[in-house]
Amino acid sequence: MKLQIQSIHFDADKKLLEYVQKKCNKLDTYFDHIIDGNVFLRIERVGDSSLKSVEIKLNVPGDSLVAKEQAFSFEEATDLVAENLKRQVVRYKEKMRAH
Repeated sequence: MKLQIQSIHFDADKKLLEYVQKKCNKLDTYFDHIIDGNVFLRIERVGDSSLKSVEIKLNVPGDSLVAKEQAFSFEEATDLVAENLKRQVVRYKEKMRAH
């Protein structure tokens, strides 16, 4: 799947980008008609600590699936978003089969 990954107000290292790509590629196993996706990586300051935010928007035929999660690491947030999108993709696929 073609992903456009944007890191906002910081430079993401290659290892993080590969991790996000790998997690998103696994979504193709549930539904292979995903057109493309946009990933936004942000560091959000909350008081003294900083949370990592990952937002993924997937374009599927006739619709968009969006999920956003926050955690203390980008890897953890990516795992949460991927799990959320997996549920959305499976639900979307079932809805498409019903029509």
